[in-house]
Formats: sequence, C-alpha cells, structure tokens
Amino acid sequence: MKQVRSHIAMLLLTGSVIGVTSFQAVAADDPYVKEAKDYVASASAPVTDWAGPTEGPKSQGKKMIIYVSADQRNGGAQGVSDGAKEAAAALGWEFRTLDGQGTVPGATSALTQAVALKPDGIVLGSIDAAAQAPAIEAAAAQGIKIVGWHAGAAPGKIDGAPSIFVNLGTNPEDVARAAGLYAVADSDGKAGVILFTDSIYAISTSKTNATKAAIEKCTGCKVLSVEDTPLADLSNRMGQLTTSLLSKYGDQWTYSIAINDLYYDFATPSLQSAGIDPASGYPRSIASGDGSPSAFQRIREKQYQVATVGEPLNLLGWQAADELNRSFAGQQPSGYVVSPHLSVNSNVDKDGGDQNKFDPNNGYRDHYKSIWGVK
Repeated sequence: MKQVRSHIAMLLLTGSVIGVTSFQAVAADDPYVKEAKDYVASASAPVTDWAGPTEGPKSQGKKMIIYVSADQRNGGAQGVSDGAKEAAAALGWEFRTLDGQGTVPGATSALTQAVALKPDGIVLGSIDAAAQAPAIEAAAAQGIKIVGWHAGAAPGKIDGAPSIFVNLGTNPEDVARAAGLYAVADSDGKAGVILFTDSIYAISTSKTNATKAAIEKCTGCKVLSVEDTPLADLSNRMGQLTTSLLSKYGDQWTYSIAINDLYYDFATPSLQSAGIDPASGYPRSIASGDGSPSAFQRIREKQYQVATVGEPLNLLGWQAADELNRSFAGQQPSGYVVSPHLSVNSNVDKDGGDQNKFDPNNGYRDHYKSIWGVK
C-alpha cells in the first residue's frame, strides 16, 4: 500500500467514470461541487445564536430520572448522559445511569431494571424503540414519562411508539448529507467512498442511505461499498475489515464515512500498518455522528480523520431534561431540532472543541435555566 496517494492515481480513478482528460474541467464547473463547498463553509461556522425554545413550564419539582444507555462506550450515549445529569442537578432531580453494554439483551435488562426502580422519567440513550417496545410499554403502563435520544430514525414523534414523548437529535438525513457533502467538497468531486453502518439501528440505516444519495449525486464520485459492521463488535472486526478493504480497493478508496466515530478507533491501527500517511494519505475518515473525544483528537492532530458531524451531546442532555419537564407538566414537546455542525481541522478548537466535544457557545444552559426558573 502506498504511503501517499498520487495525483496520477486520482486521475486514473476518475477516468473510468468521466474520462481523464475532461476531469478537471468537469470538477471545476460542477454546480454540485460548488454547492457542497458552500454548505461546508456554512456548516463549519461558529455556533453563537440560540435557536431553541425560550418559553416552557417551570420546574415541576423533585423527580427521579434514569438514563438507560444502549452502550456507554459509545461517546454519543455517554455525552448525552453527562448533559442530562448536569441538567438534572440544576433542576434538583435525582439521576442514575444504567448501561445496556452494547447488546439487545443488555438493553432489555437495563430497561427492566429501570422500570423496577419506579422513576418519574426515563431517557433512552440510543435504545431502539422498535427493538425494546415491550419494555418501553411496561414503563409507560406505570406512568413513567419517556424521552428518547436516537430511539428512532428521526427527531420528533416515533411512528409505532406512542409512549415515547419525543425523540431527540439532529435530523439524521441532514447529518448524513453533511458528511457526504464534505467528501464531495474535500475531494473536488472525485471521492471514492466506503460507507460503514450498523443496520440493527433504524437511525443508522437512515443515515447511510442519505449519505449514499449525497455521494451518488456527484458526477465524479462513487460509493465503492456499504459495510454493515455492528458497533458492539468493532474491536474484533474493524481492524481486519480495514486491511481487507485496502487490499480490495487500493487507491480507489479515498474516503470512509461511518455512522459513528467509534469505527475509526479500531480502523486507525490498520491504516498505520499499511503505511498510509496520517495527514495527507487516503482514505480520509469522516463520521456522520456523535463527535467523540478521540475523533476531535484525530482531527486536531491530522491522524486520518478529517471531519465529524458531531451532535451537541451535552446540549441534547439538557434538552432531554427540558422535554421531560414539559411532559411532567402536561405540555407538548418543544419542537426544537438542533442543526448539523461540521467539526474539521480549521475549527476543531472552537465551540467546545478545545475540550474534545462539540458544545456550542450559544448559552443553552442559561436559556434552559431561565425557562425552568432555576439558578
């Protein structure tokens, strides 16, 4: 495996699609490439304005809340848990976390334990609503209020899961499109992409389909393959899979787009073993989700990963508390959906990036405290 992909190799890659001699002119004139670059500039800009709710119910008094996580090894689930715990403290609520440890039976067990503790509210941390429908209905039957984060394929109400007050997160299709457009823009319209997903989660399939569509709209880009690799088993699978894909696709593989940064925790050693330059070599890694501390480190240090569409996890934890408070008060969900944000090397130390997370500088804590009437 070459240490650095050459310009000639890139031309050979695109030549099979649009012709070597015409490639540069096509890329320069392609309006979709320009659209991608304009989008990237906007999505990576500082986040200073508050776009969330400004009105809502005051604190509904002392409550006991349990955060049930699909897998606390997942940086996203951990980040939302941290935010919800922080918000619960501001509200004077008791807070606990139960960990499903990355398996469907583990999630069922954690939910069953949560229901047995008779909390006032449960936050589902990437717990799939369809897979855990019986346990969720058991909670609702006891009057427990339920809010989800990544519990379904999109934010808002979840079809077939009426007991979940609201599902939170960025719109997965918007996040996926952001990741795809970054590959289009960064490659000047000549990306050869492998997508990594975990089809056990509805949101993962939704994201992967949207990323695929964004890439395939680019004339000179190509989706080489879609690899369905379970998040719970990445430590065992991702290293060998990366080596195998490098052997199969060689210089054609210029970008990886995964549903989660966690894939790259385990792919990086194989890229290093292949002698690929971490700063300028290919494939370059992009994640359409979460924004883990290790991802920020890789982006900052130019270690294979070039971008993540990280969610404001701490903010989403605060939103989960606010939505539970609305449910306790008998009100409707706020309707707030956070927008995608691209973290790249040029902005990696802004908006919380210096703490290895996306934490927008828009005063969300003070806005929620003002709504709740707490200090």
